[in-house]
Amino acid sequence: MRFWVAAFVAAVSLSSIADAKKAPPLPPPVEGQTVQSPVAAGGVPYLLFLPKGYNESTSERWPLIIFLHGSGERGTDINLVKKHGPPMLVEKDPSFPFIVISPQLTEQTSADDEFWPVPPLEALLDHALKTWRVDPSRVYLTGLSLGGIATWDWGTQHPEHFAALAPVAAFGDPKKACKAKDIPVWAFHGDRDDSVDTRGDFEMVDALKKCGAHPRLTIYPNTDHWSWVPAYNDPALWMWLLEQRKPLAPKPVAAKRSR
Repeated sequence: MRFWVAAFVAAVSLSSIADAKKAPPLPPPVEGQTVQSPVAAGGVPYLLFLPKGYNESTSERWPLIIFLHGSGERGTDINLVKKHGPPMLVEKDPSFPFIVISPQLTEQTSADDEFWPVPPLEALLDHALKTWRVDPSRVYLTGLSLGGIATWDWGTQHPEHFAALAPVAAFGDPKKACKAKDIPVWAFHGDRDDSVDTRGDFEMVDALKKCGAHPRLTIYPNTDHWSWVPAYNDPALWMWLLEQRKPLAPKPVAAKRSR
């Protein structure tokens, strides 16, 4: 009896191996911008942009931009996220040289979910690093208004993730600013912003300077809350991001055995 059981198991195993060999290869990832489902329960849907040329190499790693939208783009229509910033730019330029992930918040239902929650963003970043060919030394975070506030928030909570921060029309907690003192920062704001006080970015930048950091702050004259229009349409921002690289922790050296 044992012989027949062993023979059956062996036959099934050989059949599985044969089927695996016959299985067609997985299709390459879709280049361009596509809609993706949440990566975990309680997560958020997102737009994923893979640049033109992503599939030409199976080893090249790409810089990643995570873009956080403002309050006007919340909801269930993810196309709203394409109104501003990187997800708008990549629709026009498929060769934009970054992977871009642009999550979307659902409609606000209470004061508790007024701002971007960090845990779903952490899960999304972890998924991206495991799934796409992301260069972990070149992960950048940017956002506008509500998303700019979240850029300061997430960037000071977990500075170890990011090579640079670019908050736009935002504010943060100056008491937490020093946690991001080792990250290059370029903030943007309009001098006539009547929605988010310009002092918000000034205070964060001043706090970083007191910690010994060297952040940049661009104030657009005669500009209201929509300072993200000139900020994201300036090629200098994207060139600056590409110059920033986070040093990776050295791999642990295996201990030599004593004889």
